[in-house]
Amino acid sequence: MSKLNVVIIEDHESILESFTEIVNTSEEFQVVGGFESGEKAIEFIKKEPAVDIMLVDIQLVGMNGIQTVKEIKKIAPSILPIIVSVHENSKYIFDALCAGAIGYLTKNITPKELITALQQTQQGGAPMSSNIARKVVESFQLPHEKELSERENQILTLLAKGKSYASIADELYLSVNTIKTHTRNIYEKLQVNSKKEIIEKYG
Repeated sequence: MSKLNVVIIEDHESILESFTEIVNTSEEFQVVGGFESGEKAIEFIKKEPAVDIMLVDIQLVGMNGIQTVKEIKKIAPSILPIIVSVHENSKYIFDALCAGAIGYLTKNITPKELITALQQTQQGGAPMSSNIARKVVESFQLPHEKELSERENQILTLLAKGKSYASIADELYLSVNTIKTHTRNIYEKLQVNSKKEIIEKYG
């Protein structure tokens, strides 16, 4: 049985080497390219389109992983990208999935979990670390940010970064009382009770 071709895009050399070794010890997969930037991976895939699965870090020097996934999907739509990141931020997760990633794993996965994720991908699955899957499920159980007005979305983004009412008011050229009124509306629409919940769910 021929092995599936995997490309890894990771700017930490030690992690790139580790993932390459794990994948190459499996019977079903082989690494055909390891790159520290999205730009280099894109150039490779233009010349070598026979890539099946791609493991991509989000925070790369130059083009980030999400943009890299978008660009590569334009060139080779059949490639199945999986994000492997330290970031568990809801926005990163959804941006990655919208860009074309079919899975999202955290970097603390074990070698066995990495190979299992590749196998799930090969079988048509969408591998996700359990904490990432939980965030995805929660997002469908909550009213979505799209229910908020444009101004409320702006304030939600700043609240999720842990900013104070006063600093948000300064940034948006509004009064603190106006920010508080918008915040009450945000709490009601998103069914949350505190800034801490906002940070946990949207930070």
